[in-house]
Amino acid sequence: MNWKEIGQNFLNFLIELGTSVGLKLVYALLIIIVGSKLVSFLIKRLRKGKLSKRLETSVANFLINLINVALRTLIFITAATVLGIPATSFVALVTSAGVAIGLALQGSLANLAGGVMILIFRPFRVGDYILGAGEEGTVEEITIFYTTLVTPDNKVIHCPNGALSNANVTNYSEKKTRRVEIIASCAYGSDVEQVKRLLTEVATSHPLVLESPAPFVRLKECADSSLNVTVRVWCNNSDYWTVFFDLTERFQATLEANGIEIPFPQMDVHVKND
Repeated sequence: MNWKEIGQNFLNFLIELGTSVGLKLVYALLIIIVGSKLVSFLIKRLRKGKLSKRLETSVANFLINLINVALRTLIFITAATVLGIPATSFVALVTSAGVAIGLALQGSLANLAGGVMILIFRPFRVGDYILGAGEEGTVEEITIFYTTLVTPDNKVIHCPNGALSNANVTNYSEKKTRRVEIIASCAYGSDVEQVKRLLTEVATSHPLVLESPAPFVRLKECADSSLNVTVRVWCNNSDYWTVFFDLTERFQATLEANGIEIPFPQMDVHVKND
């Protein structure tokens, strides 16, 4: 074999190699270009779709961005596979990275998952007064990781969504009406029927107390130093504390005006001489 034949064979090898690699490169570029166009079209449709409008803005953006990253990663892996790179290498790389990130961000991922659950199922909304995870206040903002509460004395609490999503949450604002319960006490020897009648009159005369359900007034218990009468009335949610404090003050004033003794803790001591 002379040098001419060696050169010809090497040239043929380069041409064959270039043709093979070139075709694979063209295929990979086509996959990336066409795939990117399709993903962009899909993302635009998702952003304008009905499902996106039904979800909270932060949840919709998070889910759409997650879908966008996942699809573009799939396109990249497909293109690399066409070029001859084993897909198992990418799978191992993604798996290892996922495990490392998961271990490093355990708390943040729990808050992320909790935030998505809260924003999808909506156990409370902005403006609701809630009690959850040992904290209570008015919901000012709900984000992916934290929920911001403002307490009645104007303190700001940032609650991790992971804790809120796994705790019992009491939503005081979800229903339009609430029941107010007050315990009125009178001394032993008082006319219980008179007490009940007076308290009923005070409760029904309050303009913010609802007529239905009607006020409930009954003797609850005979305590150590007093007779305790339970008063239950219904009002609009926003009027709860106004009704509570108004009735508490009016009950005391009415009982005193009618000569009914307001009891206080006391103890009778009997001295026995042997």
